[in-house]
Amino acid sequence: MDQSKTPYFQALLDYVDAGVIPFHTPGHIQGNGMEPSFREFVGDNICAIDLTPMPGIDDLLQPTESIREAQELAAEAYGADRTFFLINGSTSGNQCMMMTAVNPGDKIAVPRNSHKSMLGGLVMSGAAPIYMQPEVDESLHMDHCVTPETVARTLAEHPDLAAVYVVSPTYYGVAADLAEIARITHDAGKLLLVDEAWGPHFHFHPELPLSATAAGADLSINSTHKMLSAFSQCAMLHQIGERVRVDRLQSVVKMFLSTSPNLPMVASLDVARKQMATQGEALLSRTIALARDARERINRIDGLYCFGDELKGRPGVFDLDPTKVAVTVRGLGYTGYEASELLRRRYNIQVELADLFNIVALFTIGTTPQAAERFIAALEELARDERPLDMFAPSGILEQRLNRGSYRLPKIPPMRMLPREAFLAPTEFVSFRKSKGRICAETIAPYPPGVPVVAPGEEITDEALRYLRLELKAGVRIQGPYDAELRTIRVVKE
Repeated sequence: MDQSKTPYFQALLDYVDAGVIPFHTPGHIQGNGMEPSFREFVGDNICAIDLTPMPGIDDLLQPTESIREAQELAAEAYGADRTFFLINGSTSGNQCMMMTAVNPGDKIAVPRNSHKSMLGGLVMSGAAPIYMQPEVDESLHMDHCVTPETVARTLAEHPDLAAVYVVSPTYYGVAADLAEIARITHDAGKLLLVDEAWGPHFHFHPELPLSATAAGADLSINSTHKMLSAFSQCAMLHQIGERVRVDRLQSVVKMFLSTSPNLPMVASLDVARKQMATQGEALLSRTIALARDARERINRIDGLYCFGDELKGRPGVFDLDPTKVAVTVRGLGYTGYEASELLRRRYNIQVELADLFNIVALFTIGTTPQAAERFIAALEELARDERPLDMFAPSGILEQRLNRGSYRLPKIPPMRMLPREAFLAPTEFVSFRKSKGRICAETIAPYPPGVPVVAPGEEITDEALRYLRLELKAGVRIQGPYDAELRTIRVVKE
């Protein structure tokens, strides 16, 4: 196919050029009724293509013309049999994969460091999770990927599994051995689902980890907005092979998509695919070189550590995405949360992620050499500061907890009910301090990265409570619970 074409974007331009007099949604009518200050900021052109599906402008739910061609182009570019455009991010992609692959009561193997949207898929599908423990890196205080050995052991212990779901890469850029996991899973006759939200660029450069489609995953998702040039919320869902019921997949996608999608977002997916298919390797070569230079220079700064290829071969680290620049700041006496705040307040730099030990900066096709220089200079200046209070000093509460082992990533709590059962059960609120032993009815996930500490249906353990209490003291935001400050927790009524 001609990858230089953008059929859907062109369809929108043709409609605008035709000078059609609109009597249809959206109500601002190509910007005519829009509040002037907002229109002046966003521009006339974006307003002009904010349209609605109609003759000549294809329907995302039932594509037959330009969207169909655009999705076929994307499938070819990514090496998939079918590709679906999503306008609610990889969150909807995770839920679509889950709803396609499993039925109520079916078992599905999932890593514990899955994004919270996976739990939404479990609640909707009614499936039973069999949690796989990812490899834990205590020195960096992060989870890596599940190994092929863990997947094989899980399949041997649960031969009635319907599917295996893995996350690769992680938020920190660590990639799993997807080819071997695919072989093991398919040899067992099971479906392989891959959350590749953070790897939409992998398929377009030989120096990046193997993509999920190249590994042969039955279903995989890419957050096209995270590392490429599509608008926020834009993602793609890829399907390969004969194991997936395509009729069910298409029905599920229609169920999750809006009947009134944002058409500029859909067009941005079309254009982002063209950019990667025609210029991807060159753009990514520049990005990779910029990130590698930054990593090398950051590692020369006393007190900072930026992991790289030396991690390859550790458990759960098969490959690495060099464009995720994870900087461990513990050696400076800062938590990642503090370093992130200082970078924003002092230097007007905003990183993607902060946790107890680390910050993560994304180097994408939009990162400039000037921006990289400012980031490195800011870290150099931060390292020269005299830290007034070392969060990790021997007398500090965080160091004491670390030495006692109470700040290790907690073990997976016992599952007492299926996620769907707990979510829909009669519930009540109890004090956070008095919730030990109760069955949680909501997702409790420090964000970012959005990995649940306690999921619906799980028993609230003392270990999980201690971990959450310390995360709150360190400044983390909690997503999922009704009470974001965790004074109370919603639990299943006894």
